[in-house]
Amino acid sequence: MTIKSASNIAVTSTSRTLSLSMSALLGLFVVGFVGFSHMDVVHNAAHDSRHSLAFPCH
Repeated sequence: MTIKSASNIAVTSTSRTLSLSMSALLGLFVVGFVGFSHMDVVHNAAHDSRHSLAFPCH
């Protein structure tokens, strides 16, 4: 028999929300930093990675 309390559900919901928020912020940072980077090394590394995954970038 499984018993779930309201506090356990709230913690799980908060944890999931925090995880999703941090993942979104990390994704935005990576896209913003790499996508608009003027450093050729950073741009080329991301560019080659996108092509190796068959992701068109231009």
